[in-house]
Amino acid sequence: MQNSNSRYHKAVVYSIVGVMLIPILATLLYSFASSWGATILPDGFTLDWYQQLLTDPRFLQAFGRSLFVCIASLALSVVLILPAIFVVFYYFPKLDKVMNIMILLPFAVPPVVSSVGLLQLYADSDIALVGTPWILIGTYFTIALPFMYRAISNSFAAINLHDLMDAAHLLGASTSQAFLRIILPNLKKGLMSSLFLSFSFLLGEFVFANILVGTRYETLQIYLYNTRQTSGHFTSALVMTYFLFIFLLTWLASRFSRGAES
Repeated sequence: MQNSNSRYHKAVVYSIVGVMLIPILATLLYSFASSWGATILPDGFTLDWYQQLLTDPRFLQAFGRSLFVCIASLALSVVLILPAIFVVFYYFPKLDKVMNIMILLPFAVPPVVSSVGLLQLYADSDIALVGTPWILIGTYFTIALPFMYRAISNSFAAINLHDLMDAAHLLGASTSQAFLRIILPNLKKGLMSSLFLSFSFLLGEFVFANILVGTRYETLQIYLYNTRQTSGHFTSALVMTYFLFIFLLTWLASRFSRGAES
């Protein structure tokens, strides 16, 4: 009876996965097709679409801009969030509940509403932020905040923070030295997991990028949106390249997560 239930559950899971893979495989097949009209299978296969994509300066520039904005946002997140979580867990542990509520605020306000508010706030400002990558870095920081805080706080909860700090103090280390040399190495896997997960999420963000900067600072998602009217084969190659990159980041995040749990 148990084996029968196990086979049934596996069949259901494999069926769902198979259905979800159909559009991905169809897009992959279309990206390799030289032409595909009224036939079941493509008329031929080619790598020209990927070659055209990877040699397109506009795509390379958009990809580089997206990498810059995402990496800068995550660097800002680490610099601000990591010390803040350490202070909360070491000095003010009761504030953890308050922080858990605060990190949900970015999800409480829709991105469209936030974008309109930011446009009204900085449109007449002496500092030109609208249309520049700097406003995206700030908004992406708020998006990454919940993912970063939750993953890093779980890592803090998994270690004996006070015992490690007390042992370091007994050995003559200052608080900053103990944090950098003892606490931070114990958070490495959880931190890397949160970085990869946040990066894969930020790379696909479209609303903030479209409203706040648009074509003035064309990111990867804006490039994908602007090229949607071109060849479907070229767009499929772009989508599959983006999907494989995100899949790689997600796989790395899961590997670091398993390492952190063990």
